[in-house]
Amino acid sequence: MTVQLATLCDSASDYSGKLCILGAFDTLCAREFPVVHPHCALVVRLIFEPRDAGRHTFTIRCLDPSGQDCLPPFEPVVDVAFPSQFLPFVTRNIVLNLQRLRIEKQGVYRWNIETGGITLASIPLRATLFEDPRGAAGPAG
Repeated sequence: MTVQLATLCDSASDYSGKLCILGAFDTLCAREFPVVHPHCALVVRLIFEPRDAGRHTFTIRCLDPSGQDCLPPFEPVVDVAFPSQFLPFVTRNIVLNLQRLRIEKQGVYRWNIETGGITLASIPLRATLFEDPRGAAGPAG
């Protein structure tokens, strides 16, 4: 199994295996904390080879700047089958839509994607105070 893509974005959809992503981001600017982000999505695209056939349970955790869970963990399950022996790989998408995501304080948050006690990917989210745009290099820093 390989993680092909893992990101936070404004929105995402899985259309019969085709992943559509809009507005990938890694920074959230707010005028004050706590702040509530109205809608975003966490997206993971995985590649499985024939040896990976079967059921896979993942744990997706959001960690605050001190490394503590700040949301209950999500546990998506992905079933992988190979309908033909001639397929070299299959892909599966995990799209986690997040409504009213509350960020308590400034700092770097992490979304960890884990399976079997192994971290497959760690997606950072920098939460920062809004600065005067005339002196900023942009939201990504």
